[in-house]
Amino acid sequence: MKPKEIVVNDRMQRRYRYFLTKPAGRCFHPDFEPELTPKQMLELGVFGGKYMTDCRNEFPASWFAGAKLSPKVRDPSLNCFGVDASQPLSHWIEKGWIHEEDPRGWFQWYCRYYMGRRGPDDERQIKRWKGMKRHIAQIRKHCRKGDLSCRKVQRQALLHWAYDSRKI
Repeated sequence: MKPKEIVVNDRMQRRYRYFLTKPAGRCFHPDFEPELTPKQMLELGVFGGKYMTDCRNEFPASWFAGAKLSPKVRDPSLNCFGVDASQPLSHWIEKGWIHEEDPRGWFQWYCRYYMGRRGPDDERQIKRWKGMKRHIAQIRKHCRKGDLSCRKVQRQALLHWAYDSRKI
């Protein structure tokens, strides 16, 4: 596959360049098995619909066709479980979880990874993704299988990390 160059110019990045070196949606690290694609996540409702509103040109238009978006303000009612399960970006920056190449955080990294970008932050991000499994254990421990009203914030948080918490 010939690498394809992507140039990003949006509200958070100017002239950022990266290359797609793998086919979209394939050739993932063996420890990284997300249950949802970015398109599925956007359709289900994540991040109060605010997350990807100014960077749509970077990703396939099909991702946004059925997406639940809120261009002006975050609207938790658009989330799959209708609850707020997000920390502000300032919290993520404080914790050192945001890197320059992906200033919006994990989901931006995942979207770019899904499209075929590979880079030096992949191992750290995959480790963070795997750490979310603790929430699956909590839902299994405290909720009846299929009770989507139980632990809605944890279920929504799992959706933010490409785990399909509707199946727990």
